[in-house]
Amino acid sequence: MSRVLSVVSSQLRRNVYFYPSLFRVLQRSLSSTAPARYAAEQGDANGSTPLGMRWKDSAETVIIGGGCVGVSLAYHLAKAGMKDVVLLEKSQLTAGSTWHAAGLTAYYHPGINLKKIHYYSIKLYEKLEEETGQAVGFHQPGSIRIASTPERVDELKYQMSRAHWHPNPQSLISPEKIQELFPLLNMDKVLAGLYNPGDGHIDPYSLTMALAAGARQYGAKLYFPAPVTGLTPTAEGKWDVETPQGTIRANRIVNATGFWAHEVGKLVGFQHPVIPVHHQYVVTASVPEVKALKTELPVIRDLEGSYYLRQERDGLLFGPYERQEKMKLQESWVTDGVPPGFGKELFESDLDRIMDHVEAAMEMVPVLKDADIINVVSGPITYTPDLLPMVGPHQGVRNYWVAIGFGYGIIHAGGVGKFLSDWIMNGEPSYDLIELDPNRYGKWTSTAFTAAKARESYGFNNIVGFPKEERFAGRPTERVSGIYETLKSKASMGFHAGWEQPHWFYKPGDDVGYKPSFRRTNWFEPVGRECKLVMEKVGVMDLTPFGKFIVRGKDSTKLLERLFANVIPKVGVTNISHMLTPRGRVYAEVTVTQLSPGEFMLVTGSGSELHDLRWIEQEAVEGRYSVEITNVTDDMGVLGVAGPNARKVLQKLTDEDLSDSAFRFLHCRSVTLADIPVTAIRISYTGELGWEMYHKRQHTASLYQAIMEAGQEEGIDSFGAYAMNSLRMEKGFRAWGAEMNCDTNPLEAGLDYFIKLNKPADFIGKQALLDIKAKGLSRKLAYLTMQTDDVDPEGNETVWHNGKVVGNTTSGAYSYSSQQSVAFAYVPTELNTIGQKLEVELLGKNYEATVTQEPLILTEPTRTRLQKKSKATK
Repeated sequence: MSRVLSVVSSQLRRNVYFYPSLFRVLQRSLSSTAPARYAAEQGDANGSTPLGMRWKDSAETVIIGGGCVGVSLAYHLAKAGMKDVVLLEKSQLTAGSTWHAAGLTAYYHPGINLKKIHYYSIKLYEKLEEETGQAVGFHQPGSIRIASTPERVDELKYQMSRAHWHPNPQSLISPEKIQELFPLLNMDKVLAGLYNPGDGHIDPYSLTMALAAGARQYGAKLYFPAPVTGLTPTAEGKWDVETPQGTIRANRIVNATGFWAHEVGKLVGFQHPVIPVHHQYVVTASVPEVKALKTELPVIRDLEGSYYLRQERDGLLFGPYERQEKMKLQESWVTDGVPPGFGKELFESDLDRIMDHVEAAMEMVPVLKDADIINVVSGPITYTPDLLPMVGPHQGVRNYWVAIGFGYGIIHAGGVGKFLSDWIMNGEPSYDLIELDPNRYGKWTSTAFTAAKARESYGFNNIVGFPKEERFAGRPTERVSGIYETLKSKASMGFHAGWEQPHWFYKPGDDVGYKPSFRRTNWFEPVGRECKLVMEKVGVMDLTPFGKFIVRGKDSTKLLERLFANVIPKVGVTNISHMLTPRGRVYAEVTVTQLSPGEFMLVTGSGSELHDLRWIEQEAVEGRYSVEITNVTDDMGVLGVAGPNARKVLQKLTDEDLSDSAFRFLHCRSVTLADIPVTAIRISYTGELGWEMYHKRQHTASLYQAIMEAGQEEGIDSFGAYAMNSLRMEKGFRAWGAEMNCDTNPLEAGLDYFIKLNKPADFIGKQALLDIKAKGLSRKLAYLTMQTDDVDPEGNETVWHNGKVVGNTTSGAYSYSSQQSVAFAYVPTELNTIGQKLEVELLGKNYEATVTQEPLILTEPTRTRLQKKSKATK
């Protein structure tokens, strides 16, 4: 240890000369100061501009930013056949975060479709040198995630259950296999490992230059130095991109500017929630034990030590993620801007911040104790509040796209470039990645929130990834309902698009608080209590986080006919409708109510508020519909009342007739409850008798209090989102983002009832659905029942049959009414028959599952209808 400290103190503070790839970059940075040099690097010195190439005054797409992500997008767009692709870089390609990155590449990702991004990137990098003639320095020794506690072993098993249905190679391996692959490890604490063959690392500079060569080969123009000084939208939705060299008229622009994203966003009027983080990694000199090895060591990620470590030539490179109280943000760059000229510079290193991790690495890899450290690299990487990048078109302005906030830009670059290229070229994403949607953030995302969450996300980089994870930094935001103060001490709160919403409620004697687990934990019994409440008495739920829009105007019905596959409801009627993509995928599920002639209220889930609004606004503009679209999400509160006693309770508060004949299912009416004006819709996601009551947000507390007081005799109480999920699963209700999204069509999702292929209007996706129906389905959503022990399906687990992977679950829960686990799963059509036996993988064990007739529990409207029919036949 003393040797390390002495070496660091004498050598490291500002030295940026470390390993060859970065040394070459630095040489270019120091020598490439003249415009002619920039032009020469572009391979075109015969143009008429200071850039050494002919300036284009128009383009189909202008990409702003020459890091690996921006260059990858230029490469993919040009390769896909787009003729006028221009990339503008303010200084040099790779300046910013790319040039100093550690270059790790990994198949592993805990998410769902982000695995596809990683997979595509690695497959692209494997063949890029052959395609472009440019070496990329790609090493693929594999990687191992080390589990050194029983909880970590559960985490690896949990991730394996979610990985088997993906092509990404991944396996759970024993300590013996780990030692065989990485013989320099101290095995004292090692219990298991998650192994991904094909993982490794790549030289970021060489990768970017190869992508640039490919982009030019396919016709893209890469201009640098060409800083963007202004962005002006035109009336027809195009952009004037201003630079010192001239202005380019672009059909669309893409902000891919790394830690300059905030500044470029301000040119458009956005405060993008991104912030630079100081990330450090350590590089050693040659280590004799490493040099003696015949094969390159796999990359290891010591999850408890919170660092990665890989071989760098004959030495080692390791990078920690320090705790949030020790990590450092560069907040001044958000408030005051990035210093002019900053590009290929580094921060001063601070070994004290990472000493805990250095010691952990030395314990795990003992040869580090005697290694000479030749550098500590400290450079800026960009974080969003939740660590995931922001990728796609931005709501609120036309033809402005972003690819920003990449904490792991090297592994994301290839896949995101392809994903965005496909979206731009085809008008829809090739698969669902709503977790990267830039519109998951809104005006509620303040700079203080961004900073607090970025600290948390960085510090939690290697925290155990539990199901139903909650993170509490920066909460609450300004998005709290009128009963948040009343409920916050009585419930475990969840975070939904900035809103606080109860997940489950406490009672005396309960084990309270957030206590995550891979198995049933402290909320399991209380959620059962809440389900019973709704099934037998009456419950109230805060539904304020719903996204809520008002659409009105002379073309409102015409617009909605184009957007939705269902018929448009009459005045005073509500229905469930779906917006589809041109390929017939489910872009959104929306509750549509016609409040008055030509005036509609659209309600969507909290997580898809601006995602859906952008799609609606885009169609309204492109179709030139005369409509007014207003987002009333923050203005309107919503309370749901559900259960067999719901009518009795609400009837006490109004003179309106709430009887079944007077206020029918899926009907809407303006009523007064406890002297509060309410738009009441008879609907409940629980499947029980219920109403959703929309009202001015400032009235929520008074309305809630009145309902609770009125329902005392009926045993009223509150219930949360976990109970709602269990109840909707029992009723066979689908959920957008799970059973349906941009990966699925509504026919395979079992949504046929809501899709009116015979309606006259040519809704988006209609022809695609007709083609799908004619061709026939290869898979179908199945309803599964399971007997487990102390673990329940959640969604995205692997489904097996006769030892082979045949599908994946989409949602799961415990059914308290039937005392068994239930799940939805996509399986081949030939296996989707009642009584078919399958297996669902949970925590390393396959549990028998049976395809079952849905629903387990009939909905209240169905039960009522059957009761009436039965009486009529007597």
